[in-house]
Amino acid sequence: MSDSKQAREAGGETGLLPTTSHQILRPFYPLSKPSKGGDLTRVDGRSGQAAGQLIYLSGRVLDRTGAPARNAKIEIWQANSHGRYTHPNDDNPAPLDPCFEGFAVVETDSDGAYRLKTIKPGAYPAGPGRIRPSHIHFEVFGKRERFVTQMYFAGDPHHEQDPWLQSSIKQETIVMPIIGPVAGMEPEAGRVNFDIVLMNG
Repeated sequence: MSDSKQAREAGGETGLLPTTSHQILRPFYPLSKPSKGGDLTRVDGRSGQAAGQLIYLSGRVLDRTGAPARNAKIEIWQANSHGRYTHPNDDNPAPLDPCFEGFAVVETDSDGAYRLKTIKPGAYPAGPGRIRPSHIHFEVFGKRERFVTQMYFAGDPHHEQDPWLQSSIKQETIVMPIIGPVAGMEPEAGRVNFDIVLMNG
């Protein structure tokens, strides 16, 4: 059975997958974009590895029928493990990490799959009495659309107070568990699978 047929059957009566929940682009969209692949844990020209829990992040970009979005461009950006972005407008007093720039660009393969290696970002203050939970920003450029979302980590204690996550009626499409430890990976590493379903691909 083809992937598309399996996806249509999994979609129930409509025969379509639920689209991934949209989220905001800003406030810390990168001003400069280092040219690099899918490993955010190293910075060219610098020794050492980014601080924090290693995360192997992978998934597929699909349309609602389950067909892969081939050669889609994915940009991701995130805070470091202390909860600070490499962005001049981030006034969080948490330290910067010289081994972490927090931005990557990858493309999906013929199956719509992508892979990234990063660290789990820290939560950070977002106003009086409010903490943004740990999350990673995604911007996807498919064949027919541009899509922006954020991926959150299951079990974060700040979810209920976060207005952006709570604005979603499909939180199950953007809140993902960390799986680990995983054989063949570093003992402290976790794995996260995050499929992104676009309206039209």
